[in-house]
Amino acid sequence: MLKPVSRHGRPALQAPRAAGTTRLLIAALCVSAIALTGCTHRKLQQSSPQALYQKAKHDLDDYNYNAAIKEFEQLTAVYPFTEQAHQAQLDLIYAYYRAGETDSAIDACKTFIRENPTHPRVDYAYYMEGLVNFEKQPNAVERLFHVDLSKRPPTTAKKSFAAFRTVVEQYPKSAYAWDARQRMIYLRDRLATYDVDVARYYLQRGAFVAAVRRSKLVIDNYEGAPATREALAIMIISYERLGMKTLAAQARRVYAANFTGQVAQVAAATVRPWWHLW
Repeated sequence: MLKPVSRHGRPALQAPRAAGTTRLLIAALCVSAIALTGCTHRKLQQSSPQALYQKAKHDLDDYNYNAAIKEFEQLTAVYPFTEQAHQAQLDLIYAYYRAGETDSAIDACKTFIRENPTHPRVDYAYYMEGLVNFEKQPNAVERLFHVDLSKRPPTTAKKSFAAFRTVVEQYPKSAYAWDARQRMIYLRDRLATYDVDVARYYLQRGAFVAAVRRSKLVIDNYEGAPATREALAIMIISYERLGMKTLAAQARRVYAANFTGQVAQVAAATVRPWWHLW
């Protein structure tokens, strides 16, 4: 087989040799990377769970949340069944929360609850799940236009309410129970206000059956919320428009027993035409 030659008559460089050299370099780099990874893993294994936890806790206390997250994750990966790993899972929730990684924080809460349903500090995981959802911020568009969040579908509010309710009902002696209860009161009013807005919408458009159903939901589920007064007024008006005089009279008696003032005063604002935006 003839060898390729250059213009000067000398054999040309062989392409396969260059390719072979490249393959050798790539292989060497891969071996080096694996060796470094192995060294890091061995270094972690040589450190005790307590030492790893203390380092991560130090970074957490020093507000270095990203470093703490990385170290807590390493600890739970290398020593998953240790006492320090269980504590690291709880601290990781807080680190995610303070770092603004809300989705990761909620996932960590759910994971801990699922894997440790009888853990003595599972109440903390429920509380943090409620807190993260409670403090979820409005998006950029909502902030820009100063959107009334009481009219936004309260998906996260419902999740937050459910988590706080678990703390209050299942762990009444928890250190977090009092704060959870106070936040539930706020969320109760928020959720009731949203449902009354929906009931008002139905009423203004003549969907009286739907207005009654939504008003009843407010009265049944959010006792004590200020919005229950308007919900009851909407129910009375809807029954009257449907010709259900007996049910309307019953609702009026309930209204009179719980609230001062006339239903008509509340109704005046409730049945305002939908095109009046002021």
